[in-house]
Amino acid sequence: MRDTVRIWILPARPGPAELARYDAVLTADERARAAALGPAAARDRFTVAHGALRLLVGAALGVAPGRLAWRRGRYGKPTLTEPRGGPQTSLSYSDDLVAVAVAVGGWRPVGVDIQHVTPDRDPTALAARFFAAGEARHVGSGSDVAGRADRFARLWARKEAVVKAAGERLWPHLALPVHRGDVVACGDPPGVHRVTDVATPAAYRVAVALTGDAPYDTASFHGLDDPSGPVPRPAG
Repeated sequence: MRDTVRIWILPARPGPAELARYDAVLTADERARAAALGPAAARDRFTVAHGALRLLVGAALGVAPGRLAWRRGRYGKPTLTEPRGGPQTSLSYSDDLVAVAVAVGGWRPVGVDIQHVTPDRDPTALAARFFAAGEARHVGSGSDVAGRADRFARLWARKEAVVKAAGERLWPHLALPVHRGDVVACGDPPGVHRVTDVATPAAYRVAVALTGDAPYDTASFHGLDDPSGPVPRPAG
């Protein structure tokens, strides 16, 4: 059976009732981390991302969201430790959206990244500075600023998704080639990871990666209670 990655795309600044729903399942430590971020937009993004993750994984396992626990790895990648044997997960946020990925049915680490496309900023110089030469040319050959920004955001999302799946840091891997191939080597020791573009709302790019070269399925939902993938509300 093929692995499946489910990706939820959520508004980073929901209404008060929805925000309270996310906040209610956070731990005291998570609330403290959110409060330390300062601006309300940053606090809300953190609350949505971590609260949604708890609700989604808790629903998948039939466990109260507050009982879940993650351990952060060497470079910050979280791994579910309570209960053991649960799904692999990943979080990302950019501007007004949050992405939550839950890998179902296997051991394979997952990485997700969402990037807001900023069509008023030409990224050609950034691509030339950080990306491999072929990818920098790909970005620079876009027909206009908006096209170049879109190409840059897609490549960045793919790179970051792979790096997250590998549990590595992004900056040393910005030259990672992800434009043409979907199976990418990354990590120490090196391992392979399969990266996939995910359909997204306008002005955003999303990518997901799983460790290993085997194909997998993806399913994306827009909102925690998307009718195509409703999420029960566990008690507790």
